[in-house]
Formats: sequence, structure tokens, C-alpha cells
Amino acid sequence: MPTARPPGLDDADHAITQLYAAHWTRLVRLAWLLVRDQSLAEDAVQDAFVATHRRWDAIRDSGRVLGYLQTAVVNQCRSLQRHAVVVDRQNRADAAAADAPGRGSHDSAETVVLAASERRTMLEALGELPQRQREVLVLRYYEDLSEAQIARALDISPGSVKAHAHRALTTLRATMEQR
Repeated sequence: MPTARPPGLDDADHAITQLYAAHWTRLVRLAWLLVRDQSLAEDAVQDAFVATHRRWDAIRDSGRVLGYLQTAVVNQCRSLQRHAVVVDRQNRADAAAADAPGRGSHDSAETVVLAASERRTMLEALGELPQRQREVLVLRYYEDLSEAQIARALDISPGSVKAHAHRALTTLRATMEQR
């Protein structure tokens, strides 16, 4: 059984179809003069027709259908222009950011070698820790687990996790200072 359409909807469809045929080109030209982009102009006009269809009952009674359409087109173009300003501002900020693609600073050769040496020293010191302390540090800093998650994973109490982490970090600090 077909669904009944709301009263007046057929009238709105028919009227909008006629308005579309009669005014589409002129309204697109208006929008193009405002935004200087054909696809944006067509989108603005299409949105204006959708808004007009949505408010058809209120608009047709006032007799300002064409005026409503023109105002809707102008307002849609303003909205598109405001959006473009915001997008441009964000793009300029992104392009000027220090971490923008292609703008990354490169470490000197000395810095790279020192970092690699420090990493190697840290891994050696980590390897010298007792197994449980090493497990706690790896789960905490490599896997980014909480104390409760580490306790469950290793089947120990949260207090033991804290104690192992404290002892391991103290040993690592001392080892790194000596080397």
C-alpha cells in the first residue's frame, strides 16, 4: 500500500520544479558573481532550492518565493566565503607551523650518533636488570600500561609493580650516570 504524501507536497514539488526551470541559470549566475567558482555557485543555488522546498508552505503564502530564493542564494554564498576564509587561515597556520611537512629540522650528525649511543647504553642497562624489573619497565614505558594492568599481566600486586619500577629506575639512573 503506497504511503500517503502530506497535503501540499505535490504542489511544492511542482512549484519548485517550475521555479527551477525558470530561474536556475539566473541564480547560478548570481552565485557565480559572488563566489567566482562554478561548482560552488551551483551548490549554493541547489541548497537554496532545497531550503525553499522545506519552507514552501510559509513562503508561498507571503508571495515572496523568488525573493526568498535570491536571499537564500546570497546567504549561502556568504556562508561559503566565510568557510573559505576559515579554511585559508587554517591552511596558512598549518603551512607556517614548525612541524609542517618538509619543514622538519634535521639533527646534526653528532646529535644522531650521540642519541644512538645513548639508546644503546640504555638498552644494555635495561638488559642487566633483573627479569621482573625489566618486565615492569617494558610494560610501563613500551606498552604504556597502567600499574593495575601490569599487575594483572604479571600476576603480582600493584604495590609490587611500584616497588619493581622504583628499583629498576633507580638502578638505570645510576648506571646511566656512570657510563
